[in-house]
Amino acid sequence: METNLTYEAAYKELSEIAYEIETESVSVDVLAEKVKRASQLIEFCQTKLRATETEVSKIIKQMENQ
Repeated sequence: METNLTYEAAYKELSEIAYEIETESVSVDVLAEKVKRASQLIEFCQTKLRATETEVSKIIKQMENQ
C-alpha cells in the first residue's frame, strides 16, 4: 500500500471500484484484481479509523484530566 495514501483517497478509490462492480463495467479479466485492491483499501481504511479512534480517545482522556 502506498505510504502517502490518505483515508479520503482510499475511500474514493474504493467507492469507484464498488460502482464499477455494481454497474458491471469491470471485465471478468480484471475483476479479481479489483476485488483484491478493494480488500486492501478496506483494510487500510479500517486501520486508519482504529488509529484515529485511539488518538481521539487519548485526547479526550487528557482533556478530562485537566
